[in-house]
Amino acid sequence: MTTTKDLSKHPCFNRESAGSCGRVHLPVAPKCNIMCNFCNRKYDCVSESRPGVTSAVLTPEQAVLYMDKVLEKEPRITVCGIAGPGDPMANPEALETVRLLKDKYPQMLFCLSTNGLALPAHAAELAELGVTHVTVTVNAVDPKIGAKIYSWARDGKVIHRGEAAARLLLERQIEGIKILKAKGVIVKSNTIVIPGVNDHHVLEVSKVLSELGVDIQNIMPIFPVADTPFAEVEAPSSEMIKDLREKAGGLVPQMSHCRRCRADAVGLLCNDRSGELAPLLGECSRTAPGADLEKRPYVAVATREGMLVNMHLGEAHKFQIWKQEAVGFSFVEDRWAPDPGAGPKRWEELAKVLSDCRAVLVAAYGETPRKVLSASGILPYECSGFLETALAEVYGSGDLSLLKSRKKGLGKACCGSGGGGGEGCG
Repeated sequence: MTTTKDLSKHPCFNRESAGSCGRVHLPVAPKCNIMCNFCNRKYDCVSESRPGVTSAVLTPEQAVLYMDKVLEKEPRITVCGIAGPGDPMANPEALETVRLLKDKYPQMLFCLSTNGLALPAHAAELAELGVTHVTVTVNAVDPKIGAKIYSWARDGKVIHRGEAAARLLLERQIEGIKILKAKGVIVKSNTIVIPGVNDHHVLEVSKVLSELGVDIQNIMPIFPVADTPFAEVEAPSSEMIKDLREKAGGLVPQMSHCRRCRADAVGLLCNDRSGELAPLLGECSRTAPGADLEKRPYVAVATREGMLVNMHLGEAHKFQIWKQEAVGFSFVEDRWAPDPGAGPKRWEELAKVLSDCRAVLVAAYGETPRKVLSASGILPYECSGFLETALAEVYGSGDLSLLKSRKKGLGKACCGSGGGGGEGCG
């Protein structure tokens, strides 16, 4: 059960602590299961301050490493949050990150932000893991209105569109919030005001949230973003937001100090340091915790023809080994992969084959090989594109999630933008 002391240390839930208690958002959740008409998630943007933006994506192990380094620079951090850049409940890495950090930093508060589609399946587990605060974005409680806000929702392998998607999302949100409240978790709800779409509907949302026992609501204006269906929507005035908050305040307590944090936000709400610490985040995204990079000069690549990263880890029968030169990169040799069919032992054998490699570049990989290889100091990267471009990212200062976002022909910095073909960010 969450205590008053816990609540006082969360700057988003207690305005009085915003100047003394900080938060760090760990960007470990790149995949999303819905397509919002206001969303364009840019992984590589360092100048924008809004949800869905991050300068790098971390694995759970890298998140622990990053947390260690962040606390050295900002010891006032009291909250560890996961807010994207996709949806935490669509990424098993999110829960694994909480497990790893909870063991190392039991005094920390843990929170997540979710659209709620997959929340019922994980709500009880979140409480068991010690997650104390969850934010659920609820923009409509009428499927007809919700259908104007969401292009589609993906439940497993099934894509729902229109009112069917909005109805399913609402059902899951209500069910998930009920489970969280029954488990004693503090729940905040974000409601994005979109003039001409749901501005007349916000108080109905507040009424439902109140009936569900939501602890606080954050009524926030839409942030029109380029290359989205709502790019030309005029943001609501401050007067409209103030009026809605005052009226909704009679139904559910209101938050009024939101900073619209990035998925890699870090520091105090009044002094975000995500820009300052972006190089540190990038460094951690290219580092296997405990790995001695001087003893790992090489990178392994799963490629069919030696030009593109285009093979799944499990289907690669051999790997090309590359190294960095003073100018560019050079091919070292081919190395044969262990025979398939041995289960986890195969990946342990592969780790031995690639013991002098800092990373392996593949088109895709499974969760078991990721854990085995990462524990051996070898970072598996899912990416797509020219081999030399990917090598430059591994050895340089970039983020390979950019290469992954191009896999299905999406724009350079956009994951899941445009009309929404049902493929999303995963």
